[in-house]
Amino acid sequence: MSVDILTAQNLSCGYDGMEVLRDISFRVQEGDYVGIVGPNGSGKSTLVKMVLGLVKHDKGSVDLFGTPQREFQDWRKVGYLPQRIKFFNHNFPGTVEEVIRLGLLSKKSFPKRFGKEDEAAVLETMEKMGIADLRHRLVGELSGGQQQRVLLARAMVNQPSLLILDEPTTALDPETRDHFYELLDDLNKKSSTTIMLITHDTWSIGNYASRFIYVDKKIIFDGTFSDFCKSEEMTIFFGEYAQHLICHQH
Repeated sequence: MSVDILTAQNLSCGYDGMEVLRDISFRVQEGDYVGIVGPNGSGKSTLVKMVLGLVKHDKGSVDLFGTPQREFQDWRKVGYLPQRIKFFNHNFPGTVEEVIRLGLLSKKSFPKRFGKEDEAAVLETMEKMGIADLRHRLVGELSGGQQQRVLLARAMVNQPSLLILDEPTTALDPETRDHFYELLDDLNKKSSTTIMLITHDTWSIGNYASRFIYVDKKIIFDGTFSDFCKSEEMTIFFGEYAQHLICHQH
C-alpha cells in the first residue's frame, strides 16, 4: 500500500495583490520522483516554499507525512536543497565536512553537540557523494559541481524520507549535470528516497522522474513525461512546435 508523503489541496498564493499560484492540488507518495517544470515566473519555487512553510498560502492545506503542515515537527524527515547559494566564495571559511555537519542540527536538542555517530554519518554521506577526499577543503575553493554535491550531502546527511531540490543543476556543465542526475536516480531507486525536483531541464528530468508536473500559475499537467509528450490535449495547449521543444531539449 502506497504511503502519502505530501498532500497539497487547493493551494493558492499571491504577493502584493498579484496571483502567483491558484488551486494547486497534488499528492506525492513514498518512492515518487517528481519533476516540477514550467516557465520563469510560473510559481515553481513558491510552490515548494509553501510546502515547506517558508511562504504562507492564502488558501488550501498541506499535509506532510499525514500531519497538517502547521503541526508538523519532524523536519529531519525532509531534506531541502535551495537554489544555488551565493555565499560560496573564495573567502567563505567553512570546510566541506563542517558544511555537511550543519545538516544534522535539525535533529539536535539544546545543547547542540556532535558525537561519534554524527561524524560517522557525515563520513558515510561524503563517501556516497564521492567527496570524502574533499572533507578538509574550503567550500569556497570548490568547483560549482563539487559545491552542489556538498549541498546535496548536507541535505541528505539526516537520511530524509523526502528530498526537495530547487534548480539544483543551474550553472553545472553538461557532464557534471548528468552525474548529478544519476546520483539522484540512485538515491531514489536504491535508498527509496522520495524526490521533488524543480528544473528548467525538462528533457533530462523527463528521462529520470516517474512523474512530470508542469506548472504555470496552476497545474497544467500531472503524469508521466511519456504521456505528456503523447498528449493531444497538451499539444493543443502548447502548440505542436512548443511541445516538441519541451520533449526534445538537449
